[in-house]
Amino acid sequence: MQGTDRRSMIGKAQLKVGGSVVLALSLVLALAPVAGAGSLRIAAASDLQFAMQEIVADFRGTHPDDTVEVIYGSSGKFSAQIANGAPFDMFFSADISYPRALEQQGLTSGPATPYALGRIVLWSLKPELGRLSLKELPTAAIRKFAIANPDHAPYGKRALEALEYANVWMAMAPKLVRGENIAQTAQFIDSGAADAGIVALSLVLAPGLKDRGAWTLIPDTWHEPLEQGYVITRRAAANPLAAAFATWIGGAEARAVLLRYGFALPGEAPE
Repeated sequence: MQGTDRRSMIGKAQLKVGGSVVLALSLVLALAPVAGAGSLRIAAASDLQFAMQEIVADFRGTHPDDTVEVIYGSSGKFSAQIANGAPFDMFFSADISYPRALEQQGLTSGPATPYALGRIVLWSLKPELGRLSLKELPTAAIRKFAIANPDHAPYGKRALEALEYANVWMAMAPKLVRGENIAQTAQFIDSGAADAGIVALSLVLAPGLKDRGAWTLIPDTWHEPLEQGYVITRRAAANPLAAAFATWIGGAEARAVLLRYGFALPGEAPE
């Protein structure tokens, strides 16, 4: 082979190898995480479903490269899952006693922090039922009455306490249907599976529900407080996005969203 031909072939081979390297490098860069991008996985009580969507959307506006995933459910079940190693970075509970219990078990990176106070309401798609007092429930035309499961859902516990305060718990017990969490309880009513029920104020104020039927606020002196709190879990101790979101939840924008959904805020007199 002549020297010129050999150099030409070597040059083509180098170009071919060089092209493969560039292609491989491009694929690696495309699949690699964006520098500085973080991820956050949150377990949140289902009363936060609509408020948290807005709060996370606002937060993402300042962290466009980061990923925030929120899973909604009952606080009692989330607490048990985290105690058994479920991979959550933050836990927002409708009852601060659950994150405090995790803190006492050494499963958090810091203390439980209160962020809101929830309220419960009697709600029905039939306005005449939604405007009743709890004392009138036993004699009303109600076949099924929905509450969240008091065994693991804070809103269910408070519903039970309110019905006991009104001295109608025993009369209503045969009519009860229990949701796994407060969002499912609201679905029972919204779908017609229950004639009425006790749900979170934050849900009946949500878009799509606030103009349906009628609701009556239940006095907060009829049940224990629904003090809500969050923790950063031990696994997220070094996750800067968890710390950033904790700061965000205490800021003016997040607090304004919580107020709009009927929550009272720690340190502030209810409106």
